[in-house]
Amino acid sequence: MPETAKLPYDSLLLVSFGGPEKREDVMPFLENVVRGKPVPKERLLEVAQHYYDLGGKSPINDQCRQLLDALRAELDAHDVSLPLYWGNRNWQPMLGDTLAEMAAKGHRRTLAIMTSAFSSYSGCRQYRENVETARERVGEEAPEVDKLRVFYNHPLFVEVMAERVRDALAKLPPAHRDVARIAFTAHSIPIAMAEHCRYEAQLEESCRLVAEATGRTKWQLVYQSRSGPPQVPWLGPDVVEHAKALAAIGTTDLVVVPIGFVSDHMEVVYDLDHELHDACEELGLTMVRAETAGTHPKFIAMLRELIEERLGRQERRRALGKDGPSHDVCPADCCLYPITRKMPAVADATKD
Repeated sequence: MPETAKLPYDSLLLVSFGGPEKREDVMPFLENVVRGKPVPKERLLEVAQHYYDLGGKSPINDQCRQLLDALRAELDAHDVSLPLYWGNRNWQPMLGDTLAEMAAKGHRRTLAIMTSAFSSYSGCRQYRENVETARERVGEEAPEVDKLRVFYNHPLFVEVMAERVRDALAKLPPAHRDVARIAFTAHSIPIAMAEHCRYEAQLEESCRLVAEATGRTKWQLVYQSRSGPPQVPWLGPDVVEHAKALAAIGTTDLVVVPIGFVSDHMEVVYDLDHELHDACEELGLTMVRAETAGTHPKFIAMLRELIEERLGRQERRRALGKDGPSHDVCPADCCLYPITRKMPAVADATKD
């Protein structure tokens, strides 16, 4: 419909990846994640073991509940009275079920909060595709869904992550803080995917802004959680390989900042707090892991500000650095991944 004919927003929707809540959920959840993708069974069993090692429950759903509670309180405090819903791509509450509930309650246009600060196929376009698939299943009464802009360079996101860095540094002995190296981490993606989005550039800019805010010059953007066939090139360097390189030149202290993730879900807890932590111990490196944005009050305030921005209640679209604020409406080719169906699409097969 023409822009002038669009209905006002009547609801809000948190869209997340989803994760198992108990051991029995793990394999059905992973089968949902890789449905239609040629992922070997042994790979699924390997990933399933990560969940089993942590009791079979992903942290992500509880973190979504905490985010919803914090955001509802923030919205209420600023007289934003729109109802707030939650739907996942791969586990209950499923996105299609949530949209059906919203349609039954008469909602026709919703504003979606998607749990990624950066643009990529896995972090943006695939979410939008899943939303459209769910809407098609619901039918004509399904609400129209728009998404908030990505916020990698929003001043409040930068402030939160800078605070997380400072808090992590404070856990080191005073004499070690100035010489500690900073490694910002994000989920690796295939290079072919990275060539069709601004994922790398946005990450580099976000890391630069956070490092600048903390007065740090010795930092590096690295990647984690690579999956997929070994012959397919993915973004690097890998965080474990980076730790080995730092140990080889005599570095003693490493602060790891998972800037590419907004909550401490499975890939942060397992890949960093277990696998990387164990590797650093073997290397003789002291590793401290910074927290993600989570439910930091400034992060919640940022989400509320982005919502008010789209509701027409904020005159400024705030952003730091050279890029300016990202677009609100994604272009048709935004984050396009033209070979998604021609190769094992496992960029997010373990992501929650």
